[in-house]
Amino acid sequence: MSVDPGRKMDVPFPAKLLAPQYWPAWIGVGLLRLLAMLPYPVMLKLGAALGALAFRLPLPQRRVARRNLALCLPELPAAERERILREHFRAVGITVGETALIWWGSNEKVLSRVRIDGLEHVDRLQEQGRGVILLAAHFTTLEISAGIFTRTRDAYAVYKPSKNALVEYLFQTRRGAVSAGMIPRDDIRAMIRVLKSGGIVWYSPDQAFRGKGAELVPLFGVPAATNAATSRLAKLTGAAVLPYFSERLPGDAGYQVTIGAPLEGFPSGDAVADTLRFHRLIEAQVRHVPEQYLWLHKRFKGLSADYPDFYGRRPVDREAALAAFRDAAGERPPAPHST
Repeated sequence: MSVDPGRKMDVPFPAKLLAPQYWPAWIGVGLLRLLAMLPYPVMLKLGAALGALAFRLPLPQRRVARRNLALCLPELPAAERERILREHFRAVGITVGETALIWWGSNEKVLSRVRIDGLEHVDRLQEQGRGVILLAAHFTTLEISAGIFTRTRDAYAVYKPSKNALVEYLFQTRRGAVSAGMIPRDDIRAMIRVLKSGGIVWYSPDQAFRGKGAELVPLFGVPAATNAATSRLAKLTGAAVLPYFSERLPGDAGYQVTIGAPLEGFPSGDAVADTLRFHRLIEAQVRHVPEQYLWLHKRFKGLSADYPDFYGRRPVDREAALAAFRDAAGERPPAPHST
């Protein structure tokens, strides 16, 4: 059952968005809307050019991404990591056009370039009346990845609300127009209600998280402050947990979306072990398409002041910093990551 991207959402328009302070942002929205009208190959080229330009600018995100690549893929030659970094910025630029496409493009324009493997897992669980957690991660295809599924089946998308009123309005009206509904990432009760009723929740809890219940879980061998709530959601609701990954294919070939079979023995009773299992899946996908992971995010921010400052101006020796941290905390080394 596909979802009509033109359906109207019952979201009142805030009059304050007409104030002059929002006019520059509205111009940006207009440009996005124009992008959605362009032929797909042209949109890709413009996005990639925008990303290539951003790579040449002295942006702090470039240093963050370079540091993340060194932390996660230290076995690669520096020249190879730099190539991935350049391609990553092109991928981020393409994301701008993909956002326009998924917010305003027709079902035909979006889904004609998509291959989805694994929908039968979701449909079988839905026929059984069982809730489904689609466990996704923050790749540069995140926006279009979520929109592809919510255009294909009714699903609720978990998101991080924006402090910008215009952006939040667009989230609600454009993302919301192609989903069964939007759930703020801290609204656990809403997720539980949907899952207990046999609904589908698209969930990407892989970014740095330092709130209540955060755990340090290794990602590429580096302890990462992580939201381990997926296990709790599955335990409370009996929902099945299915890995969900997407890949931007070469050229203008479109997208490959892969939905894995329900994770067996999940939850296991050990939230950290369950989250580590998810991280191993992310690692495998990153190694498959390294330029498409969201390296711009400060993933390795610690939970306490004694955690290494990996994003400071001065380079940090990865192994020495982690060894010192483990010694100070009296912890054993994290489990070796998969390759």
